[in-house]
Amino acid sequence: MAGSNVNFAYRAASASGQIVSGEIAGETREQAVQSIRRLGLSPIDVGAVTSRSSSGRIAMNGKTRAALTKTMGELAVLVGAGLQLDRALALAIENIELVPLRAEFVALLGNVKEGLPLSRAMAARGVLFAPMAIAMTEAGEADGKLGAALTRLAETMGQADDLRNLIVTSMIYPVILLVIAVAVILMMLLFVVPQFESLFAGAGDKLPTASRAVMRASQMLRAHGLLGLGFTALAFFAGRQWLRRPEMKLANDQMLLRLPQIGTLIRYIDTARFARTFGALVNGGVALPVALAMAQRSISNAVIGGAVAKVASGVKEGEGLTAPLAAANVLPRLALGFLRTGEETSQLGPMLGKLADVLDRDVKIRLQRLIGLLTPAITVILGAVVATIIAAIMTAILGFNEVAVAN
Repeated sequence: MAGSNVNFAYRAASASGQIVSGEIAGETREQAVQSIRRLGLSPIDVGAVTSRSSSGRIAMNGKTRAALTKTMGELAVLVGAGLQLDRALALAIENIELVPLRAEFVALLGNVKEGLPLSRAMAARGVLFAPMAIAMTEAGEADGKLGAALTRLAETMGQADDLRNLIVTSMIYPVILLVIAVAVILMMLLFVVPQFESLFAGAGDKLPTASRAVMRASQMLRAHGLLGLGFTALAFFAGRQWLRRPEMKLANDQMLLRLPQIGTLIRYIDTARFARTFGALVNGGVALPVALAMAQRSISNAVIGGAVAKVASGVKEGEGLTAPLAAANVLPRLALGFLRTGEETSQLGPMLGKLADVLDRDVKIRLQRLIGLLTPAITVILGAVVATIIAAIMTAILGFNEVAVAN
């Protein structure tokens, strides 16, 4: 089951008996221990720490991810050109503008100069570097092709950033439209409707039901608006904590997969991210069971992640890949075709990369289609609510005039 990562501080012994300390990310302490052992270290002490960086001075946001991807791309070019690793790192550090990231890489360079392999220095900074990045780097060090491994890693990170940016950019317009819609409705209730209260004072039950409802809503919003805002914020944060519980996250993710349009989009996004990571690890020489287990952690949906985790456990015991994934029925049918072809032709890595490219294009199309549905829907709802408020006021005015004329 996929979940949120926690940083674990560790002390471990290398094969030569040297004591190494650092931090590594994992969902549980057991996963962190396994990751440490995959680095060729024998864990001595492993304990959870806060999920910040190893220095506590950097947070992984869009700006940090973009700078990290750029730096890893430059490092890959320099190492591929034949420069020594420490010299390549020093040159790459000179181009880092983000001060906290520069500090992390300066510390990483210090570890490398002390003789620590790049993969282990990266593992000590688990917030910056995902297990996938550490495994690919370690595989490149093992076969003497670090430059090629870093190039594949930089490409994978760049493609992941592109997909993330595509999703965020595509949702900007619907979110802005929704904010405007809420702002317009609040303005009507807070400033427009109160202008007519004095006119209807004393009318009481003579007002139409819709008019009384609008007036009552305006009064409650002005009297208890701040209290309602506080309650909403409290409910939001409580809901977030509630959804972090594994069983609640599983139920919520299962419900999301069943939603029309949105469920399919989530399935395609997670599959594309999984295929990109899995393919990069396989191409980088990482063993299939380890690559599958690490790629599973890139899946955000707990239902899909849990199914892939079960398949990963079976692969470790010698079972196949495509048939169990097909039986789990969590990946798109298109993905199963690519996986089956790659498995049968021993070209699993390249086929996973092609699958990720196809899914990325499909995600873009589906996002455009979803936005095409959301935009007019929000516009229609906004228009209907505003029209209802205006109609309620106008109905009250006309009814009030009729009563006045009759009297």
